[in-house]
Amino acid sequence: MGVSFDLFGTLVTAKRPSDPAAAVAEELADRGVAVPDDWSEAYAEAHVDAPEGAEVPLPAHVSRALASRDVSYERNAARRAVVAAFDPTVETRPGAVEAVAAARETGPVAICSNCSVPELVGRTLVRSAFERDDFDAIVTSVGCGWRKPAPQIFELTADRLGVDPADLAHVGDDPRADGGVEAVGGTALLLEECSLEAIAERLSARGESRRS
Repeated sequence: MGVSFDLFGTLVTAKRPSDPAAAVAEELADRGVAVPDDWSEAYAEAHVDAPEGAEVPLPAHVSRALASRDVSYERNAARRAVVAAFDPTVETRPGAVEAVAAARETGPVAICSNCSVPELVGRTLVRSAFERDDFDAIVTSVGCGWRKPAPQIFELTADRLGVDPADLAHVGDDPRADGGVEAVGGTALLLEECSLEAIAERLSARGESRRS
């Protein structure tokens, strides 16, 4: 069996901008980009025609939003502005370390996270109580192109762990997004139904059973 964990809201709490459009605008301006007067409207509009369930990387969205207002800019300015705007203060949630440790006793462990900002998951882990080596795989929506609850992201996570999707247990805080694992035959362990501490106990018991 493999276990995957949602990151934001499950393993960690990460402070994000209260007004993402304004935060991105400030970083764009710092990089010499002429932010349009109606930036909040441009930011809120859809600029990429993506399939249902697909992830649109935020730098691509920002680039298209600027282009829709005929704003030119240095090639990497949009990406650098987005990365800088989402620079979180991170706290590891109580019970998270124990839950991941218990999961490792049952088999391979992954992070399976929705995140449209490049580098954010990696920077979040660096500021958490976790090490990169605590996880056998890290699958993000910005990396694979699909957002939970799309089945593709769970199938990829299972594949990266070397298990069948039906043998994947996924821990998360969002019933709609994280519950999507059930569509591929996996098991959802939702924090609205069970605390991280209780999940750790459940996984520990499963690990002991596996060893006996």
